[in-house]
Amino acid sequence: MTNIAFLGMGVMGSGMAGNLAQSGIPVKIWNRSPDRLEIKRATDRGALRCETIKEAVDQAEIVFTCLGNGDDVENVLFAEAGVVHFMAPAGVVVDCSTIGVGAAQAIATKLKPHGIDFCDAPISGGDIGAQRGTLTFMVGGEPATYDRILPFLQKMGKYIFYCGSIGSGQAVKLCNQILVSHYMMGICEAMTLAQHLGIAPQLVVDVCGSGAAASWALTNLGMKVAGGDFAPGFMIKHMVKDLNLVADAQGKLDLKGTKLVTEIFTAVSELPEGAEQGTQAMVRFYGK
Repeated sequence: MTNIAFLGMGVMGSGMAGNLAQSGIPVKIWNRSPDRLEIKRATDRGALRCETIKEAVDQAEIVFTCLGNGDDVENVLFAEAGVVHFMAPAGVVVDCSTIGVGAAQAIATKLKPHGIDFCDAPISGGDIGAQRGTLTFMVGGEPATYDRILPFLQKMGKYIFYCGSIGSGQAVKLCNQILVSHYMMGICEAMTLAQHLGIAPQLVVDVCGSGAAASWALTNLGMKVAGGDFAPGFMIKHMVKDLNLVADAQGKLDLKGTKLVTEIFTAVSELPEGAEQGTQAMVRFYGK
């Protein structure tokens, strides 16, 4: 039986670790903030909570990380009490955070001297997908390493895509974030217009969701936009971070639409509580 460690018990990581544990795989979990409610969601499904990284990764053959940004991943892996000091050689680190192409490649390079392989495996599907085990994984890494981690990704996701060499998963995820950010702007503007014209928001979801305008975001977040339910499945501050990674990656490209949605999400992140709210809170920009 393969031993797994999962580091990062946010709204995504807790569901993912819970799915692994519930499938019968031994999973040790750790989180920087020990009082997060999400930790209990994972332990209730069979994951074993650990107080330190050392306790979590000792004997682990595969370590998953799902953290806020590249600096967080670097710290968890390479700090004085980080993963590389306690994980046995020939293991694999699989990072499910969104950190950008360059950061993923740099981490892989730093892990090599420790005898640890690496895959970048960012995810899409929101907290709902994490809880239900229906996430999409975009994986970059060596083919043999991908084959090694695939059975575990299949316990957490419905759609698993091998994208190519290290950093390729991150590249596809940045494209994904362009799309979902634009979808959200469209939903917010559609719901704002519907309210202005006296159209029931559920009618917008039902009718538009049955035709060419259908999307995961409309189905799962449309009524939250309309109803002012801003509980986070994916926080605005994380979307702003991801869109800034797009800006870093685009070079001389002029992605005007992405620049606009970045400005809108940034403006909402600066409103009271805005940064911690779900991306559907983008509608606050329009005065709801």
